[in-house]
Amino acid sequence: MTQTPDLGELTGKALAAYIQHTKIAVGTTREQMLTHLQEAVDYGFDAAMVAGSWVPLAAEVLAGTGITVASALDFPTVGVMTSAGKAAEAAELVRLGARELDIGVQIGWLKSGDYDGFREDIAGVVRASGVPVKVMLELPLLTDPEKEAAVELACEAGVAYLKNASSGAIETANPASIRYLVERAPEGVLVKGSGGITSRAQVIELLAAGAAKVGTSAGIAIVTDTTDDSTTSY
Repeated sequence: MTQTPDLGELTGKALAAYIQHTKIAVGTTREQMLTHLQEAVDYGFDAAMVAGSWVPLAAEVLAGTGITVASALDFPTVGVMTSAGKAAEAAELVRLGARELDIGVQIGWLKSGDYDGFREDIAGVVRASGVPVKVMLELPLLTDPEKEAAVELACEAGVAYLKNASSGAIETANPASIRYLVERAPEGVLVKGSGGITSRAQVIELLAAGAAKVGTSAGIAIVTDTTDDSTTSY
């Protein structure tokens, strides 16, 4: 029987295996992206999360390394794409080499009571991509009934992961939000923590709350336990 690891003892590559190493900053150069991808290999991160425009390069560099190429769409401003456009981009990113997708959802439609539209917008990406899809639910923007509906509808749409938020601008990932999602996720649906994750202690807390993965641009500082007051993350 597989034993659950002692989270308090996770360091280095054992900790990195839970982290999706993220670089989505505007103006990222090819040289910077190559450095980012090499870091993913050197430190053993679960995935390299990159903007769609860098997916072909990431797929080329990471081929055979075991590091997943992940990307995001309808982001960083969520819910602005048409459903058809989102599904088409999802299919294109997978064709180019992405193997996981994080997507923004139609918060405005949810708040307007268009539950069918909210669900189908997500389901269209799931069908078009054929890869694990993670939905950024932006929990702080929702009322309690809206949170319940968002989780239920996203799961009905076939997502692989629920996320608390898209970035630290919406919410700093915290154990309460992770537990909220874990307690409501049906069997087979996992939870990813995202937003303002800057320290090893934060990661351990989120994993202890039930997160299967976390996304952060501060991965190296986290796995080397060298974060300080100046450390930031998306």
